[in-house]
Amino acid sequence: MRSVVVLGLGRFGSALAVELTRLGVEVLGVDQDETVVQDHDGRLTHVVRADITREEVHSQLGVRDADRVVVAVGGRLEASVLACSHLLRAGVEDLWAKAESADHAQILDQLGVANVIKPQHETGQRVAHRIADRAEEWVTYGRGFAMGLFPVPNRLLHRTAADARIAERFDVRLIARCPAGRDWEYVSLQTTFNPGDQLIVAGQEANLERFGRLD
Repeated sequence: MRSVVVLGLGRFGSALAVELTRLGVEVLGVDQDETVVQDHDGRLTHVVRADITREEVHSQLGVRDADRVVVAVGGRLEASVLACSHLLRAGVEDLWAKAESADHAQILDQLGVANVIKPQHETGQRVAHRIADRAEEWVTYGRGFAMGLFPVPNRLLHRTAADARIAERFDVRLIARCPAGRDWEYVSLQTTFNPGDQLIVAGQEANLERFGRLD
């Protein structure tokens, strides 16, 4: 994941954008409030003041060129729907949007937004790990410890857990594996990893992030 545009820098959008930046993603943050923009200056790769409901703004900022776009505007259903409509019409395929309610989520789904975020269930930091392709799911337990759900890295394919030496190299623990179309099973030293496997991995967040960068 190289670049993400975050439209709306409220509490959720700010946490998301700052965490993505920390993960090494190039982030363009956009908000209509000048005070908010000034507050994020130096915390994100780029930050600009603009009205995200205006279709020409998306074109001027080159939003379509980003790898992923997140509509994180809060409290304004009309602004969220307008922004998503413009982006979908412009051909943005990897679009994520925050929903404030079940009705809002349903509208976004009907528009064709593939990834609807429900912040009452997910924090900005957790979504950042999903957006950055570091993990399909991410749960933080405090004091820097977390657990993530990862697709098996190509570098582990057709190797055993003993041969991969993940604990030694990354100081994380491979807890369980779910082979494609089968049930979860605990990982042993004899476990062989295959295409389509999903892995539950636990450890310090910084170490999990290093593991997530495996090809």
